[in-house]
Amino acid sequence: MRRLFWKFFTVVWLAMAGSIALLFAISILFESPFEEEILNREHVLALETAAQVLQSDGVEAATHLIAAMERTGRTIPISIAPIGPAIDCTLANGNDLIRTAVWDGNCYQVRIAGSAQSMVSKTWPRTVPWLAALLAAAAAAYWLGRYFITPVEQLRYGLRSLANGQLDVRIAHTIGSKRDEITSLAHDLDITAARLQELQIAQQQLFHDVSHELRSPLSRLQAAIGVLQQNPMRLTAMIERMGREVERLDELVGEILTLARLSERDTLRFDRQTLDVVDLVREIIEDAGFEGQARSIEVQYKGVDSFVASVNGELIYRALENVIRNAIAHTEAGTSVLVASEVKGHQLLLSIEDEGLGVPEEELEAIFQPFSQSSTATARSGFGLGLAITRRAAEWHDGRATAQNKASGGLRVEITIPVDRASQ
Repeated sequence: MRRLFWKFFTVVWLAMAGSIALLFAISILFESPFEEEILNREHVLALETAAQVLQSDGVEAATHLIAAMERTGRTIPISIAPIGPAIDCTLANGNDLIRTAVWDGNCYQVRIAGSAQSMVSKTWPRTVPWLAALLAAAAAAYWLGRYFITPVEQLRYGLRSLANGQLDVRIAHTIGSKRDEITSLAHDLDITAARLQELQIAQQQLFHDVSHELRSPLSRLQAAIGVLQQNPMRLTAMIERMGREVERLDELVGEILTLARLSERDTLRFDRQTLDVVDLVREIIEDAGFEGQARSIEVQYKGVDSFVASVNGELIYRALENVIRNAIAHTEAGTSVLVASEVKGHQLLLSIEDEGLGVPEEELEAIFQPFSQSSTATARSGFGLGLAITRRAAEWHDGRATAQNKASGGLRVEITIPVDRASQ
């Protein structure tokens, strides 16, 4: 909030400085209202003093006083004139520039040259400072109001649009080139809207993919039932086919449930066990090597002999099995899959390399999304959930899973597994 603080501070300071500058300019360009006020008070004081001296000491004393005033260098145009007998001084005198005084039975009029002050001239000296401050404050308030209301209205529009489900709303470009906390808030709102839009698209795509994957085995089950109704003699073959489709459905539902559990914010429901991760790797390699024999694929292991960590054994097993089986499915026949391990600090770095076609660079991140498969895959294998489960299982253990193409061809998937969360 420091940028807004300094803007507030600067505007208020400029308002005060502006009011002072305006007052100073008025006093320079025009007659100072304070000087006029002082001059008027001097004249009133001189007039009152001359009238009092005349009434107490006579005309000659008052004349000497007026002469003494003029010798000070100040021009005070006071005149004394008899106007009649003493009774004339009882008449009301509404002129501020005239006083009357009685001396030796006669009434004298003491007058100072000039015009009587109007209401405006009387109030002007007192009004100018307040008027300058009010003008400066009004200008500052107008600027602050314009500065804050426009972006706040834009923020309100953005939030209202989000509340109405309009997730493609963006407002940061409407705020201009300002660089303060309100602009940052607008950018944060845009990021939130973009993230919500991505999640909405991902959710819609997930629904579409799940529906598609469920429809395929269900269609095959329906076809098997149709064949069975037309030809009961094929009962055994159709039951076997239906059993495979049911197993496929069960496997798909299991992977979807696992992915859903890993996607929940509260994923602490998975228990941790202290076990040797390398033992799990060796067990998976043994099973995968048996499957690879059909295509003369050899699965090799190179690395550390042991790495004991606090992990969820089921998640780690599924994460590694998905990647290794995926490597066997995509490597060329007669080649090998290399599983290597290395301990760095408190982490186990596992790499699985195949000798297949690899993945286009722009798809290296997309293959970790649910129901996503590389465009280089010649045949669809699995449901496209394996690598998504692998990444989320690694992230649940505060590790990570990434993929990159090898320079010599093939894909290399790296998985890091910390000893435990406290080691991070």
